[in-house]
Amino acid sequence: MPNMDGLEAARHVLAQTPGCRVIMLTTFDLDAYVYAALAAGASGFLLKDVTPAHLAAAVRLVDTGDALLAPSITRRLVERHTSGAARGAPGSTPPAVHRDLAVLTPREREVLTLMGKGLSNTELAQELTLSEATVKTHVARIFAKLTLRDRAQAVVLAYETGLVTPGESA
Repeated sequence: MPNMDGLEAARHVLAQTPGCRVIMLTTFDLDAYVYAALAAGASGFLLKDVTPAHLAAAVRLVDTGDALLAPSITRRLVERHTSGAARGAPGSTPPAVHRDLAVLTPREREVLTLMGKGLSNTELAQELTLSEATVKTHVARIFAKLTLRDRAQAVVLAYETGLVTPGESA
């Protein structure tokens, strides 16, 4: 891109068009780019080898408010979290809870944990015996309190803070 890189373009588009969703499409399969893209507000991160059908499905998915990472990236994140501290290896310490989580109510922490496990709003409503509108309110409050842009950032935070560990089922 001649005038700015993809991350700067994502920031610019999101700042100029609130509510817009961005999917990063790149050849760079590096963790630093994934985290930078999510921090910039991207709702999806795919590699350029994605099939046209999967790209179209990703656009539809992100348009509904969900987030998406390339399968190879998801696999790597899970592998990283299943080794070392996340697995409880000798001499390791569990991840520290992010100080901002203290601003959440117990119900909001519960919702964040279940979001981290991959539950949709409909599944959250069923699991917690709430209306879907109430779940959406909890999700919006979590995003506001933790300054998260979307579910992708919420899932990453849930794993990074130890609320969710790989292999846990909802």
